[in-house]
Amino acid sequence: MKANSQGLSPTALRAKRARDKAAAMTPKRRNRKAENQRIGQRSDSDLHHTKSGTVRRTSIAYNRATHTRKEV
Repeated sequence: MKANSQGLSPTALRAKRARDKAAAMTPKRRNRKAENQRIGQRSDSDLHHTKSGTVRRTSIAYNRATHTRKEV
């Protein structure tokens, strides 16, 4: 029985959840989440945080493909 979509073992899944929680609770990430809530998220677009610190509304596909632009 698989308990997750990535097929991780229970030990690996616990470690991943701990890493994900730690990343989500960093001050930078918490500030971005608060900013997104102030701006207001829509279901048809994403809010993209640029390297300069500004935020712009982009298509979901554009924001999800940051690795192709070497932004991460």
